Amino acid sequence: MEFAEVVMRRRAVRRFREGGVDREVLERIARLAQRTPSAGFSQGQRLVVVTDPVARRAVASACGEAEYEPEFGPWISECAAQFVPCVSEQVYHRRYRETDKTEQDGSEIAWPVPYWWVDIGATMQTVMLAAVSEGLGSGFAGPARGVAPLRAALGIPDEFTPIGVMPVGIPLPDTRSPSLRRGWVPFEQFARWDRWG
Repeated sequence: MEFAEVVMRRRAVRRFREGGVDREVLERIARLAQRTPSAGFSQGQRLVVVTDPVARRAVASACGEAEYEPEFGPWISECAAQFVPCVSEQVYHRRYRETDKTEQDGSEIAWPVPYWWVDIGATMQTVMLAAVSEGLGSGFAGPARGVAPLRAALGIPDEFTPIGVMPVGIPLPDTRSPSLRRGWVPFEQFARWDRWG
């Protein structure tokens, strides 16, 4: 599949066949996600890949699947695997206190943007595109009850923040999000050339 086709096919899937995807395929997706850039090659991103059905239900509960079920069904728990992207701000701070990254006075940079959030977003996008490239679909649900229940369900250390869950699997016909009725912003508003106005 050409890259442009992968990008155009990517969408938020909210219904999957249970199982049906070999571990090797899931591992390929995870290995591609590891190749995502990170500021200073800090590599503060991690993935927890959940395939066990009981663990998937615990993750789905932590991410509020019950609230989605009337409209979308049990789309968070019923899938081949859940990819839970996690990031550690501390990993970035430690990296930027190393001698090759400090300011001339030896201090850590003043972070103009919290790049750990940028990098974990890029990790998520890589998972989404890799899933499509494998003929699969993916979705995303944030931690509706905060990160503590999700962290507890998977034994994630306090240093890492799980940002939600990405169900991945063989897509089934599903209910499209009502938000899609808004349509795309016109390209001329999205892409600005040389300056904003």
